[in-house]
Amino acid sequence: MKNQQSGCTAWTMWILAAVLAILCTGVACSPQNANAERSIKFATPYQAVLLTNGSVYFGQLEDYGTQYPILTNVFYIVNQTNPDTKQVSNVLIKRGKELHEPDRMYLNPRLIVFVEPVGANSKVAQLIAQTK
Repeated sequence: MKNQQSGCTAWTMWILAAVLAILCTGVACSPQNANAERSIKFATPYQAVLLTNGSVYFGQLEDYGTQYPILTNVFYIVNQTNPDTKQVSNVLIKRGKELHEPDRMYLNPRLIVFVEPVGANSKVAQLIAQTK
């Protein structure tokens, strides 16, 4: 009886070990966990970032694909109307001249709708180059 009982205990331990191994493998290999902290690198120096509130920022995006993406060298576009001609023009503004003088933006990745590269010959890239 004692030999049979120790055989059952050993069998139970093997089953528990197998179940734990399967569970651990499932957690480690889950798609969400596999991509949780992989930073995406971009081929262009600047990226356009659209947020869920409709704001678009241009800058150098780091750590995209992680919990805390950072946008530096941040620019945004504002519309300006000429009071005489009523003509509307778009002006690229460098972020950092606000009262709190921010030098970066820490983004909530859940609020990023999409990220696009800013082409080297695009109007935005040309305007950024003029600010330097």
